[in-house]
Amino acid sequence: MSTVIIDASKCENAECGECVDMCPMEIFSLDGDKVVTDHEDECTLCEVCVDMCPNDCITIKDE
Repeated sequence: MSTVIIDASKCENAECGECVDMCPMEIFSLDGDKVVTDHEDECTLCEVCVDMCPNDCITIKDE
């Protein structure tokens, strides 16, 4: 299982939303104006979100 960590101090949330739009497994969503992870257990470790995040605020750890 993987753990997706979003550094809230760097994230622009709804103003950016690249991770929400680009994740092929759709594990991210917007809760109001905040990016949240909904289905972390479905993460395939593709790291598209890590590569696409303009603020480098996403880290994925494989457990």
